Amino acid sequence: MGSPREASQAVAAANSNARETLPFDDTRDVDDAARGLIAKLDPAVISRADGATAWDCDEFGFLTEDCPPTANPSLWRQSGLVAQQGLFEVVERIYQLRGLDLSNMTVIEGDEGVIIIDPLISAETAAAGLRLYRKHRGARPVKAVIYTHSHIDHFGGVKGVISQEAVDAGECAIIAPVGMVEHAVAENVYAGTAMGRRAAYMYGAALPRGPQGAVGAGLGQSTSTGTATLILPTLNITTTGQTETVDGVTIEFQMTPGTEAPAEMNFYFPQMRALCMAENATHTLHNLLTLRGALVRDPHVWSKYLTEAITMFAARSDVLFASHHWPTWGTEQLTEFLSLQRDLYGYLHDQTLRQLNQGRTGLEIAEDIVLPPALENAWHTHGYYGSVSHNVKAIYQRYMGWFDGNPAHLWEHPPEESARRHVEFMGGVDKVITKARATFDDGDFRWTATVLNYVIFADPTNDEAKQLQADTFEQLGYGAENGTWRNFYLMGAHELRNSPVGTPTTTASADIAGAMSVDQLFDAVSLRVDGPACWDAHIVVDWVLTGLDRRHRTELRNGLLVHFDVPLDSADATDVTFTLSKSTLMGILLGGVDLDDAVKVRSATVEGDIDRFRELVGYLDAPDPDFTIVTP
Repeated sequence: MGSPREASQAVAAANSNARETLPFDDTRDVDDAARGLIAKLDPAVISRADGATAWDCDEFGFLTEDCPPTANPSLWRQSGLVAQQGLFEVVERIYQLRGLDLSNMTVIEGDEGVIIIDPLISAETAAAGLRLYRKHRGARPVKAVIYTHSHIDHFGGVKGVISQEAVDAGECAIIAPVGMVEHAVAENVYAGTAMGRRAAYMYGAALPRGPQGAVGAGLGQSTSTGTATLILPTLNITTTGQTETVDGVTIEFQMTPGTEAPAEMNFYFPQMRALCMAENATHTLHNLLTLRGALVRDPHVWSKYLTEAITMFAARSDVLFASHHWPTWGTEQLTEFLSLQRDLYGYLHDQTLRQLNQGRTGLEIAEDIVLPPALENAWHTHGYYGSVSHNVKAIYQRYMGWFDGNPAHLWEHPPEESARRHVEFMGGVDKVITKARATFDDGDFRWTATVLNYVIFADPTNDEAKQLQADTFEQLGYGAENGTWRNFYLMGAHELRNSPVGTPTTTASADIAGAMSVDQLFDAVSLRVDGPACWDAHIVVDWVLTGLDRRHRTELRNGLLVHFDVPLDSADATDVTFTLSKSTLMGILLGGVDLDDAVKVRSATVEGDIDRFRELVGYLDAPDPDFTIVTP
């Protein structure tokens, strides 16, 4: 329907001003991002088995050109650095594959083989990275894989570098922080559908790559779309100070739960004087609440763990590397880097709390907070992925919740009803659009977006409003320093001009589903119960799990599905009892195994009325991965 516009005069001027005022004469990052390059992947296009593209870094080649008015020059600079791809030497025995996915994959050379840190999102990209390493460093066997934390871009490609069979045979260890699997499964299952849909906005999945489209997400360019996998850890790291030796390499661990992920760890290699900071210190202000959705992170403990890392490791380190971006070399330089990162999260936390205790709301604090000059002048503290604005609101949410204390906000109308009433009070659709065009021409895009949102939610068939809103979102995107803000704005414009793209990139994975515990499995099912539809239903089902010596009961009553263990020899009355393996149970509840077929081949046996279970299944809703965002 519509096509991208050029930058407005107001946005072009703001971007030009950023170019003049930001410290572009500081080129250390330019040098560090290129340092140690051994070879690039040529072409930097990685395919799936079906021939579809899993990753294409070449499509960001335009970033070598001068920044146009349609992009914030600070974000353009960051994206150009992040888009540099290939095999890099960090120091002797430590190598990184960068630019082959959202995250980095690091290779540590041991006595006989290699230790791989964070094997990317997809098996295809991880395999391509390992091939590039082996082409230049030799075909060393993989002796261990370390997952730094529970996000999929740090474990999803594991089967691209090692097989389950090799792990089962003891040829390769899988090392992770305790709780990593439980948190990884919960994040990808409980709210996975909603997060996946919003992630399409956050990473600009459907946007064309170019000066008027996606230029990167700040943390990495985008997410790969290959095969997500998981191999369960064979060694859990549980305490700070725990030391392990793997293939002759000594590793000292620091636990950092509640920082960038609920299960995360930093670690140190004394033989190489090298410190891995996972995703706790990268070249950006990170998210305290990611725009795709997640639990709010804790900047207070994040800051404290960075202080602990400085105390434990900084003076003993010559290089710091992380799971994203490029390394920092030199003891003095990496200590200052960690100190500024520490000050960043601590300052946002403390100043937000100071002001909320003076009665200010999250919106008010976010609008006015200013960082100290030392933080403003350091490139790595800029909000390319997280932002000061949405992080401050996240801190307020963490402590105070959604309510700002004003009774006027306690019982507001939902979006569509509120929009209808707003538009009526403002004089009707035509008057609002006329006024919105004037504020658009004045460069007041924030207010234009607000009032046009009322029109669209009051009258979703109004194409004039939708097209003007698309133009408005586009200008806001062009001016954004934050990569994910830019993507959200431009994705909103794209869907208004065309149609919803749904969820182009998913993290659905048989390996992740297979890692679910029985309790997590039934938790996931309970979240799909249509409560009002089954207020009067009372259904009790027992599941006797062979091989686990476990009898688990599900009981539906009052629209709630509860589940709990009961004694194996329980004689309580139930509607139906199934005896089956955990894998058959998962197949029946998650799809892929037909219940009648399972009964027929006796992989599941039934006592009681099987139709009562079918009735329970009938009360389950299906999640919608294609729900609308910028329209009702």
